[in-house]
Amino acid sequence: MPIVALPVAEQRTRAWLDSFVVGLNLCPFARPVIASEGLRLILTESNQVEDLLHGFLTELQLISSSDEAEIATSLLVMPNALTDFEDYLGFVGLAEELIEEADFEGVIQLASFHPDYQFDTEPEDSASHFTNRSPYPMIHFLRGEMLERVLKDFPDPEQIPQSNIQTLEAMGRTEIERRWNSLK
Repeated sequence: MPIVALPVAEQRTRAWLDSFVVGLNLCPFARPVIASEGLRLILTESNQVEDLLHGFLTELQLISSSDEAEIATSLLVMPNALTDFEDYLGFVGLAEELIEEADFEGVIQLASFHPDYQFDTEPEDSASHFTNRSPYPMIHFLRGEMLERVLKDFPDPEQIPQSNIQTLEAMGRTEIERRWNSLK
């Protein structure tokens, strides 16, 4: 696998945020955070699990010890690692265990994204997978209090995933793939 240069990975990640996350309103809370300085985007060049874990723990400590006005949310992007989806899921499981061990459950929540994201219960060609697909493996650090606050004021937050799937299904596979391929 060729090494992805970090500036290229950052450009593709930002294009994905603009085109999918904000452009399709897959996260109704993302636009103000992405438009502000509150989004922290960390890219790691390493493909070694030990380095990725160190980067994860460093980011976990930083976001948990900083003020929300300084860092609202953070994305740890791993463009040269965890390309196998099962390996990635194993890493996410380990990250969740570290959250628990650090006593950050509820304080920091994780969302996971991967180029080959696949929900177990969905057909392989389902548009639903694109709700969690990103150009590279990444982990999104979410502040629990911030999430609770924005969800409290949002009508029917439990409908967000289904609404996202409906948006993608209405677009159709051809348009989704056109958008996806434009990120390359």
